[in-house]
Amino acid sequence: MGKKLCGTNYPTSICFIVVNEFCERFSYYGMKAVLTLYFLSYLKWDKDLSTAIYHAFSGLCYFTPILGAVIADSWLGKFKTIIYLSIVYVIGHVVKSVGAIPTVGNTDAHIALSMVGLILIALGTGGIKPCVAAFGGDQFEEEHLKERQKFFSIFYMSINAGSVLSTLITPILRGDVQCFGDDCYALAFGVPAALMVVALAVFIFGSGMYKKTPPQGNVLGDVCKCIGFAIKNRWKNSKHDLKRTHWLDWAEDKYPKRLIQEIKMVLRVLVLYIPLPMFWALFDQQGSRWTLQATRMNMAFGESFTVKPDQMQMLNALLILIFVPIFDLIIYPLVGLCRINITPLRKMAAGMIFAALAFGAATLVEVNVVKTVVEPAPAGQCLLQVFNLAEGDVSVRVAGSDLFQDPIPKLQDPPAYESLPLGAPSKDLSVNVTLTGNTYHCSQAFEERKAYSLIIYRENTGVKCKLVEDYIKKNEDGNPNVRFLNTRPEAVNITVGETGFYVPPDHSMSPNKSVNRGYYPAVGCSHQLSSCDDLNLGLLDFGASYTFILIEEAGKTVAKAMEDVTANNVHIAWQIPQYVLITAGEVMFSITGLEFSYSQAPNNMKSVLQAGWLLTVAFGNVIVLIVAEGAGLEQWIEFLLFGGLLLAVCIIFSIMACFYTYVDPEELKKMYSDDYGKEEDDGDMKKKNPDVPLNKVERKSTRL
Repeated sequence: MGKKLCGTNYPTSICFIVVNEFCERFSYYGMKAVLTLYFLSYLKWDKDLSTAIYHAFSGLCYFTPILGAVIADSWLGKFKTIIYLSIVYVIGHVVKSVGAIPTVGNTDAHIALSMVGLILIALGTGGIKPCVAAFGGDQFEEEHLKERQKFFSIFYMSINAGSVLSTLITPILRGDVQCFGDDCYALAFGVPAALMVVALAVFIFGSGMYKKTPPQGNVLGDVCKCIGFAIKNRWKNSKHDLKRTHWLDWAEDKYPKRLIQEIKMVLRVLVLYIPLPMFWALFDQQGSRWTLQATRMNMAFGESFTVKPDQMQMLNALLILIFVPIFDLIIYPLVGLCRINITPLRKMAAGMIFAALAFGAATLVEVNVVKTVVEPAPAGQCLLQVFNLAEGDVSVRVAGSDLFQDPIPKLQDPPAYESLPLGAPSKDLSVNVTLTGNTYHCSQAFEERKAYSLIIYRENTGVKCKLVEDYIKKNEDGNPNVRFLNTRPEAVNITVGETGFYVPPDHSMSPNKSVNRGYYPAVGCSHQLSSCDDLNLGLLDFGASYTFILIEEAGKTVAKAMEDVTANNVHIAWQIPQYVLITAGEVMFSITGLEFSYSQAPNNMKSVLQAGWLLTVAFGNVIVLIVAEGAGLEQWIEFLLFGGLLLAVCIIFSIMACFYTYVDPEELKKMYSDDYGKEEDDGDMKKKNPDVPLNKVERKSTRL
């Protein structure tokens, strides 16, 4: 214990703490980066349920720090709390990884394992959150204040470094590595699990070098007891004509004046916290709604480089590392030169405005993104398009509708789906097809809310119809969907990348399958009875659904492309402005808010304000959970709603800030000086509450 890094006042033990934090943040953000797509693609949940569960998990991660702080302060101390809850953390990661292995039981088993794993992870990451940074601060002597401040800067950098690398790497493990015939979520969760094992091992390895402070009691519990006693005492004396300057003064019968004064200062700040969850409701949607938006965008930068939708979250951590020095060294000084008083609360209000602007930008992007989405038919209707494989133009009339007024040319890519009214959950409709003056009749069964392709083709006896059901939903990972329609009299086997297709003969359709986005100039093809030249499919682009019609031309089998669902035509780069705005808002809001809370609280109450700050993040996620599950709004309207709500909350917060009086640091110093009623308070404490030890209220915070 007490060893220093060579030639410095830095304890050697902080190396283990910094590495531990890097690995832990890698494991947390790496797992969380792919979580939404896991819900959508693997568990097959819809977007709203996936968003709700994502934010329920995020909220739980910010409720549990209070539990970790209480355990550390009242029972185990920070060191043992970090060890034990890290073990819970590791178990949660392992359970989550096992739940992503397709061979483990049925869907219910996957869901159960995933939920248990997420709960354990939330207990682990939340429980150690208030302990690790404070434990690192404990390693320094009081006279090494500058070294301690630099440590927290290094600590913060390790958090962001872990976040940047994990959000870059785990989506690659998910999408570029195939296991069990699909995206490898087991590996994407398994690597963060391994990093958490490393984090625990590194932390334990440095055990002999740590300075370990014993638990000193729970300040948060003392505050709650004091407030509860004040309320109870006031209620008990409500019938008597007794007045106190402040309702907390009713606690003076049992608790010292200094403690009461400190709680008053804390409550004034906590009241300002009331509007803050709305900011976090927007901020934390980067991993849910913004990731879902990215899946419907073009993610190619040139022909050789593409990003994955869940990798875009990396921008936030990367921009934080860039923006913090820019704001501190350039922007804030420039604003100060304009003689504008930059108070912390004004910075926070400005951060809210930037976050609202970010959602305004997200709304504009979403309005353009949805133009390529085929909306499902409403009740009582279905969607229909026509593939004309006959010789010449055909006219199609569906009974009870006025669709397809113009003749349909041969092998024309249908421009868009038409809505066919049914007036019932299902209905048989007569279809009349006219070719070269002859009209042919067929009857087809349609069901509401489904999408169909009507295939018109020529046979010796005339024109025939075949109805096939279409898959119009875009893939959640952004990859295209492909299927093949075989006009030949023999079956065909086709391999697109690593995906195989068996296409039956005689105008039969293969199943719809997802393939990787890319150029496919020479796709393997084989007939059952004869050879088949490679097929040129061209570019299979993000988000599109293609039907390739296999026909014979000049003695060769060729593939004629039909685009059922339009490819994503809004580039992923259009998300950059919203990430820039939300990160600028974070710098002004989050970092400033932490500094403000720290400066406005008495020494031994800083932990209480930290708990309050973390709860604002938790309640912000609860807001998203409620809106996602309850509102049922179109996504662009939901983005606009969140942006508008934050602007309204910003106005309320600004008004509240006008009435806030900042605590003078000299006042805090006076409060803790020897002549500030020390004897009176200590005497009062022993008289009014013998169970409270002397000078307990002078204890420094054990949490950050």
